[in-house]
Amino acid sequence: MEAQQQLFALLYSELHRIALRELRRHAPGLSATTLLHEAYLSLSAKDPGLFPDRAHFVAYASRVMRGLVIDFARNRRTLKRGGEFHITSLPINVPDSEVDCAELERLNEALERLARIEPRLAQVVDLKYFSGFSFGDIASMWGVCQRTVQRDWMKARLFLHRAMAAPASDDGSMSQTDGAFRSPAP
Repeated sequence: MEAQQQLFALLYSELHRIALRELRRHAPGLSATTLLHEAYLSLSAKDPGLFPDRAHFVAYASRVMRGLVIDFARNRRTLKRGGEFHITSLPINVPDSEVDCAELERLNEALERLARIEPRLAQVVDLKYFSGFSFGDIASMWGVCQRTVQRDWMKARLFLHRAMAAPASDDGSMSQTDGAFRSPAP
């Protein structure tokens, strides 16, 4: 527990910078500090053995922040549809930029399917798309070459594109797409 707190404290400014940048893209109106504190609460409840190094910690923090951003977008959509209707004479400030919540939810569902099939590819998407890390940053975190991360990114994008274009079956699976992305056994 104490090791997690120290790691979070060391990475706080970096995570805050990432959260601030990504919130502008995905969830305008949500505070980066609030997002980080919510992520910390989720991280502190986890077993410290899950985070043997910085890469695992940042990957999990990215996934937690993605989930929080999606929850915020869902909540915002319900508010937009009158979920918290108040009659008032005061102006209500709504950010100009609206996030396509349905698209973000479809992306999240596709990412969840990808995580069940190829966790590493889903982690690349979390780190690159939601946290804004470069291929070089991810490669150094994982101890692999940059080209390996780029290939993983291309595979993940292909899977997500197909998953978001094709309707899922009743059990949430995509039989034609899933099998194509399984890595061959070593």
